[in-house]
Amino acid sequence: MATDPIRTVGVIGLGYVGLPLAVAFAREGCGVVGVDVDGRKVEAIEAGRSYIEDVADEELAGVLPLLRVSTRYGALVEADAVLICVATPLTANRDPDLGPLVEAARSLAGVLVAGQLVVLESTTYPGTTRERLLPLLEESGLSAARDFHLAFSPERVDPGRTDFTMRNTPKVLGGLSEGCAERARALYEIVCDEVVVVSSPEAAELTKLLENVFRSVNIALVNELAMLTDRMGIDVWEVVDAAATKPYGFMRFEPGPGMGGHCLPVDPFYLSWRAREFDMTTEFVELAGKINQQMPYHCVAKAQRALNDHGLAVKGARVLILGVSYKPGVGDIRESPALKIITLLHELGAEVSYHDPHVPTLPEHNLTSTPLQDALTGADLTIIVTAHPTIDPDKIAHQARLLLDLRGTTRHTRTTSNVIRL
Repeated sequence: MATDPIRTVGVIGLGYVGLPLAVAFAREGCGVVGVDVDGRKVEAIEAGRSYIEDVADEELAGVLPLLRVSTRYGALVEADAVLICVATPLTANRDPDLGPLVEAARSLAGVLVAGQLVVLESTTYPGTTRERLLPLLEESGLSAARDFHLAFSPERVDPGRTDFTMRNTPKVLGGLSEGCAERARALYEIVCDEVVVVSSPEAAELTKLLENVFRSVNIALVNELAMLTDRMGIDVWEVVDAAATKPYGFMRFEPGPGMGGHCLPVDPFYLSWRAREFDMTTEFVELAGKINQQMPYHCVAKAQRALNDHGLAVKGARVLILGVSYKPGVGDIRESPALKIITLLHELGAEVSYHDPHVPTLPEHNLTSTPLQDALTGADLTIIVTAHPTIDPDKIAHQARLLLDLRGTTRHTRTTSNVIRL
């Protein structure tokens, strides 16, 4: 197989993972061919308009001479390596949905060229690369590890983060063979300072799941503690702050209204689903998922009690949600707990509004972001769901009629009787 330098990289799926990868390789001088079935994304890229917050318009425009995009897979025949970066969501029953991956693999098989490297970046359960992707690609008539290279390398994107980027975040990969792994290493060394090669695609697949399950379990632990301390009349934030002073044996995790984003609410279910095929129940993983899914209900119940304690019913109350994206500083609302909280409050008859400088509209809720001062003035209850850095919690605490802080942003604010914390 070809061992020539990698000069052209193909990227399937130009979303939160694929577009930053495409820009990174183009920035290093590689020709890049991007493919996405959404024609609107293709049109935006061609016009130099980025729809990903981590990629500025100017940055995208600067690499357009090396970046070609299309809705047609045939454009990938010239690529030395092809990265698959499609979504791997859950079904309504919270089982893995590999539909987008299967569709992409079948389309790629129709244009696969001998000598190419194919790398799956989409998060999935151990065994997907070997058991699902490989047979689909071999429908091309080519054999993996003989006619083309195949590997898995999980994305490690943290939207909005600037201290750890693609360049300085170690890149884990596992190849179908030693030769596949070395070809993948040569690819990623173009854009990553450190490449960590593990023994197999399965090891790489499980590495990504472990990273996110670790966070899910620890977030669930502190969320469960928050529910307990609520009943005990203890400030959970005081406890977390105190525990975090221990210089060893403790890692700080903070409670909140639930988990959001493209990984944490989804990835643990991929592992627990796969474990059942091996006659094993991953009890820690599933319990963590259950606790984290309960948090929006706990938060709404706390909002009801706060209103009741101040002589107000939730039905007809004007409730302001501060922050609807899943994390501070970004506009990504995927799996955001704020959306569930809004739904639950609507069902209870509350009049809900929101303010978020990164999310101008929520069409599914028929809501538009309200100017902060106007929203505060009219709200019976304000709930901090996402702690955007542009929102001053001290100012909110002194201006809000009644404030429920789900992120602990006011824990160092001089205590006022109108502030309730998770």
